[in-house]
Amino acid sequence: MGFFDFLTEDIAIDLGTTNTLIIHNGKVVIDSPSIVAKNRTTGKVIAIGKNASLMQGKTHDNIKTIWPLKDGVIADFDASEQMIREFIKSIPSIKKRFITPSLRMVICIPSGITEVEKRAVYNSAEKMKGKEVHLIHEPMAAAIGIGVDIMKPKGNMIIDIGGGTTEIAVIALGGIVVDKSIKVAGNVFNNDISYYLRTQHNLSVGERTAEKVKIHIGSATEDLDNPPEDMYIQGRDLLSGKPKQIQISFREIAKALDKSILRIEDAVMETLSETPPELSADIYNTGIYLAGGGSMLRGLDKRLSRKTDLPVYVAEDPLRAVVRGTGIVLKDLDKYKSILI
Repeated sequence: MGFFDFLTEDIAIDLGTTNTLIIHNGKVVIDSPSIVAKNRTTGKVIAIGKNASLMQGKTHDNIKTIWPLKDGVIADFDASEQMIREFIKSIPSIKKRFITPSLRMVICIPSGITEVEKRAVYNSAEKMKGKEVHLIHEPMAAAIGIGVDIMKPKGNMIIDIGGGTTEIAVIALGGIVVDKSIKVAGNVFNNDISYYLRTQHNLSVGERTAEKVKIHIGSATEDLDNPPEDMYIQGRDLLSGKPKQIQISFREIAKALDKSILRIEDAVMETLSETPPELSADIYNTGIYLAGGGSMLRGLDKRLSRKTDLPVYVAEDPLRAVVRGTGIVLKDLDKYKSILI
């Protein structure tokens, strides 16, 4: 152990399009929306995370809200850097330190990321006193977080549905054998709901309302065993311009999301068709694992199971599966050295 090791802190980051999660000392210390509110004239950050998300859709000309990550990668360098820096500063034990410590980091990235995007994540991390920066692919981190032994000569299929991307991967012997990354995930589901309400009910709603509808009555199929109750939603009537309220059922949302879920199904089938036969045999026995916030959509596991004729399991606490896996890797960097980028 080096003399200056007390000046170094270990953190694991799941840098998501919708939410950023940070693990420090084995605990999730930050779980916050990946959003920044800025003053347009001065460029100063007014709020980040939960406080900024409350402002979304309610700002005047002088304030703008930015989602710095798009499809799981950094789209706005400046805003993302400020956001991550503020998140790290607000970690309780780092907050108390007189000197800002150097950081040993493990950061999650989508499997379909380009070299340029990878470099962007590295540079951002180094600017935030990242002494040692390791990257790990999201499906790999999700598999570890679910409890799959990725080092075994056995095939496992993971589907991680986040906010910006759906990552599908077949993992064996500590490596990704086949993977597919598609830009159909939680944010696209929100857009589908907004579009459906606009075209079928002449109702204009904001992103936050669409997200609320998805969480409360979102469904991937019309035949649920215990369906949620109908929901009342408010928005602006596109014909009269007046505020209006309508009642909507989960069946309507299932119709609205159908096309996007079909695209996920097609990507899953495509991945299965590219899987080597020995690994296909393993997947037949182990089934498919679902992680990420999008996997909590009612009936999605049932629908994918019908499509693939395989058992589909949703991870325990799917929202934190990826960051949990990243935290496990951080604890034992030597063991997982071969899977880090």
